[in-house]
Order: sequence, then structure tokens, then C-alpha cells
Amino acid sequence: MLQYITNTQCDKSIPDQVKAVLEGGCRWIQLRMKGASQEELLAMAKEVKALTDPKEAFLIINDSVDVCRDANATGVHLGKMDTPPSKARMELGPLAVIGVTANTFDDIKAVRSLDIDYIGMGPYSDTKTKENLAPVLGLAGISELCNQMKEAEINIAHVAVGGIKLEDVQPLLQAGVDGIAVSGAIAFADDMVEATRKFCAMLPTGD
Repeated sequence: MLQYITNTQCDKSIPDQVKAVLEGGCRWIQLRMKGASQEELLAMAKEVKALTDPKEAFLIINDSVDVCRDANATGVHLGKMDTPPSKARMELGPLAVIGVTANTFDDIKAVRSLDIDYIGMGPYSDTKTKENLAPVLGLAGISELCNQMKEAEINIAHVAVGGIKLEDVQPLLQAGVDGIAVSGAIAFADDMVEATRKFCAMLPTGD
């Protein structure tokens, strides 16, 4: 699975970014607009949903359960300081996709019994997309988390995120992740469509 995280530092508008990655074959879009008001985020979510729906693509809203609900988006991605996943599940219902962020195995253990759909492991490396307060994991850190999950029989999909480039995909898959989330490597590419296609081609199912 390739999830594209929208990038407000990109010179392309968010709708143009979404159009490009959808054309490139990505079917998971995470709408991330740090610093935007709830009204701005909701308006953009509705605009992006009009693009994702015809492609039967998933639209994940970063942080905001309210916007996810009001825009009828697919689901929400929650950081450790955001709405608790259990509360999000109650508000959004059983069909919503709920993802959470994890930087340590303690983070993963804290959510293992919750009704969530995936864990975003990161940051993999330094990224300009967001200001990271958590330590960079690197390939060794991601691999260790994957192994710890396997040993503990925690069967929740896990996705690597944070500064991932094309050459990182295969090593991360070998480390045990189920997918990757990418922003800058696609957003700042000369050709976003082709960059998305290259990432998709590296993934087992081509998605």
C-alpha cells in the first residue's frame, strides 16, 4: 500500500497533487494541512473527496475526527496527542479506517487491543514535511519494531512513514512493513505522476 500525504510546502495545490498521484496509481490519500482551520480543512476535504470518489480511492483525514465525519471521508490518522482511537471509533463507526502513529514498541503495545486498522511507524528518516519531536528510527529501528510485533503476535498492518525515498522501499518491505506513506519524494518530484508510478511499481500488489 502506498499512502500519499498532501504537502503544503509543495508549489502545486493540494487538488493538483491529488490529481497527479491518483493518475499515477495511488489509492490512499491522507489530507494533511497543519495550521489550517477546521473550516479550511473541511472545505478541502470535500474538494479532495470529489477527486478520490470516482477513483474509488481512500481519503484519510489527518488529526481531525470532526472533519472526517463531516466530509464523509474514509477514515482518520491520529497522532499520539490527538483524539484517542477508541473515541474516534465510537464517533466514526465500525467501517471507518483508523490509523495511529507509533515511534516505539511501547506506543504499539498501548494500541494493540484497540480497534484500529494500521500503525504508521516513523519517522523513518529526517523529513521537511513536518517537525519531528520523535527520534528518527532508520531501517534498523523500523526492522526492530516489525520483529517485536511479530514476536508479540500483534497483527495490525504497519506502514513506514517519514522521509522515505524510492530506494528505501525495498529494504523497508524486507524489514517487514506492509506499506509506505510518502510525501516529499513525490510532492517535490519533477513529474509527480511518474514518481507515483515508480513507488507503486515497487510495492507487491502494485498499489
